[in-house]
Amino acid sequence: MKWRKSSAGLVNLFETVMPGPPAVQRKMFGYPAGFVNGNMFMGLFQEAMILRLPTGPREEFLKAHDAKIFEPMAGRPMREYVAVPQPLMRDKMELTAWVARAYEYGASLKPKSPSARPKKNSSKPKKAKRT
Repeated sequence: MKWRKSSAGLVNLFETVMPGPPAVQRKMFGYPAGFVNGNMFMGLFQEAMILRLPTGPREEFLKAHDAKIFEPMAGRPMREYVAVPQPLMRDKMELTAWVARAYEYGASLKPKSPSARPKKNSSKPKKAKRT
């Protein structure tokens, strides 16, 4: 299955609600993602925005917004991440509050050492495509 790029509108919304430093934006699987201390706390995947929340707030979010756990591939849930429903993406004030909670959770996690972070240029040669 080929993944689709996020729409310009969704990328713009992401950039609008993304917190400033010490949070940083970088790509994860080709999509914008927010990191703090090396921990991802929010991101985009196709036309979905995802937030990483701890257990209590995650359950609250799921119930309050009739939301779902983020599942990038069927049967492969990312248990700490929720998919933000469309109605919430239209409420910028509430979305910003949930992004702040995701940021706080990411900041509370053990910082990842620079060696644990993905490298930009791998020294491994890329495999040739089979035809």
